[in-house]
Amino acid sequence: MADTTTDTGTPTTPAAPSGTGLDLILKADLGNGTMPDEFARTIIQQAPKSSALLQRARTVPMSKKTRKQPVLDMFPEAYWVEGETGLKQTTKAKWGDLKMTAEELAVIVPVPENLLADSEIRIFDEVAPRVAESMGKMIDQAALFGVGKPDSWPDAIVPAAVAAGNTVKAGTGADLAVDVASMGQKLSEQGYVMEGFVSQPGLDWQLRALRSASGAPIYQDSLAAAGPSTLYGHPLNPVANGAWDGSKALLVGADWSNVLVGIRQDVTVKVLDQAVISDADGKVLLNLAQQDAVALRFVMRVGFCVANPLTRLQGAKDKRYPACVLAPAAAK
Repeated sequence: MADTTTDTGTPTTPAAPSGTGLDLILKADLGNGTMPDEFARTIIQQAPKSSALLQRARTVPMSKKTRKQPVLDMFPEAYWVEGETGLKQTTKAKWGDLKMTAEELAVIVPVPENLLADSEIRIFDEVAPRVAESMGKMIDQAALFGVGKPDSWPDAIVPAAVAAGNTVKAGTGADLAVDVASMGQKLSEQGYVMEGFVSQPGLDWQLRALRSASGAPIYQDSLAAAGPSTLYGHPLNPVANGAWDGSKALLVGADWSNVLVGIRQDVTVKVLDQAVISDADGKVLLNLAQQDAVALRFVMRVGFCVANPLTRLQGAKDKRYPACVLAPAAAK
C-alpha cells in the first residue's frame, strides 16, 4: 500500500492506484463543485429514470434465493353423459414448476474523506439515485433483451417472443395503430390479454403524430391533462433509462400478469470506512481506513421469470408466449 503522507508528514489526498482499475471519485471529477459558490449545490441534470419492467411486471416477494411457482400444464376436461344410465368419465389437471432465482446487483462507490468535507456538492446524495437508476437499467436490459442476463434467468422477453412467432414488423399495417392492434390480436388468439406496453423512448410522441384521413389526431391520450400515457386504454411506459435496444424492438406488449419479478432484497446501502477494496486476485486497491476514504455499498437481489401457462386456445407451448414485439421494419 502506498504511503499516504509526504516526507514532511503532511497528509495527502489518497489517489487511485495506477493501472489497478479502481474507480474513485476525486476532486477533478467535481468540476467547480469544491468552490464556494452559492449555486454550486444544485447540479444540472436529468431526473433519474426508473425500471420500466418493475412498473409493468408483477412483483412478488422472495423469502429464499429460489422460488417455485405452480403453472398449469394440463386442463381438467368435462364430458357429455350418454343416456340416463351413462357412465361419467374421470379427468385430471397437471401442474409444472416455474423456478425463479434471485441474483445480486451490487456496486461500491469510494470517495476520499477530505473531498466529502470540502465539497459543496452532496456527493452521496447525488450518487445514490443514479446507482438505483443503473440497477433499473441492468434489470430492464437483462429481462427485456438478455443483455448481461444471469445464467439462472430464463430467455429474455424480446428473444423469447420472437422465437414463439409473436412479432409484427412496423409498417405491416396502414399505420402504427394498426400494427399495435395486430400485436393484440396475436396474443388474443393464443389465449392471452395484452394489458400494457413498454417501448422505445419517443414512441408515445409518434403515436400523437398520427392523423386520420381528415387530419384529425388519432391518439389524443393525456392531451389535456398531465397523466400517464396509455395505448388502447392500457399503460404505456417508455424505457428511458438507456436499456432499450431500438434495433430489436420498438414496442413490447404483454400479458404482464405472467411476467414476474421477485424481490429477495430491495436496494440497501451500507457505509464502509474500515474495509479494504481488492481486485479478483486479492490485490488491495484501496484501504479505506489507512487512506482516509469512505464508500457506499449498494446491493439488490432480484429474480425474473415468465410464466407460459396452458391456455384453451393454444396447447402447444412453443407456439404461445404472453408477450408480442413490434419489430423495426429493417429487422430480420
